Amino acid sequence: MSEASVRAFLATHAPDVAIIDQGVSTATVLEAAQALGVEPARIAKTLSLRVGDGVALVCTRGDARLNNGKAKAALGAKPRMLGADEVEAITGHPIGGVCPFGLPTALPVYCDISLRDFATVFPAAGSRTASVELSPARLADLTGAQWIDICTLPELTPAAPTPADSAE
Repeated sequence: MSEASVRAFLATHAPDVAIIDQGVSTATVLEAAQALGVEPARIAKTLSLRVGDGVALVCTRGDARLNNGKAKAALGAKPRMLGADEVEAITGHPIGGVCPFGLPTALPVYCDISLRDFATVFPAAGSRTASVELSPARLADLTGAQWIDICTLPELTPAAPTPADSAE
C-alpha cells in the first residue's frame, strides 16, 4: 500500500499531479515545511480520527489545532486520535505519510476551511518522504471531502513596541 497506492490513485484520478519525494523525512509538519521550502501552515496534515463507531480523515493546515467543541458539533461526536497501529491498518499509510489518497477502504474525508487560506497546499503521499502539491479545492474534489470548520488557528503574537512607536 502506502506510496504505491497513492501513485495508483493519482494515475487514475489525477495523472497531472506529481509525487514529490524529498528523500528526507517529511513526517512532521516542520520537517515537511523545511524539505519543501514552504511555511508550516501550507503543509496539509491529515488527522485520523475515531468519531463514534467510525473513522474519518480530516485535512487541515499544518499550524491549525483541532477544536474539540467545533469538531463535536460538526461530526456529531467527540473525535479521538487513532493510535499508530490503527492508523496504518485502516489507512494503509504509516504515521507521517497519512493522506486521503489510495485508501484500502472508503473513509469519510473532511477538509477544514483553514486550507482555503492558500493557493496550494502539500499533503503527504503515503510515505514519510513524499508529498504532492495541489489546490485545496482539488484536494477536496479528488477525495470527495466535505468542507467543515473544526480547527483553531494559532494566535499571532503582536510585535513588541519599538522606541519609534512610543515617541511623542
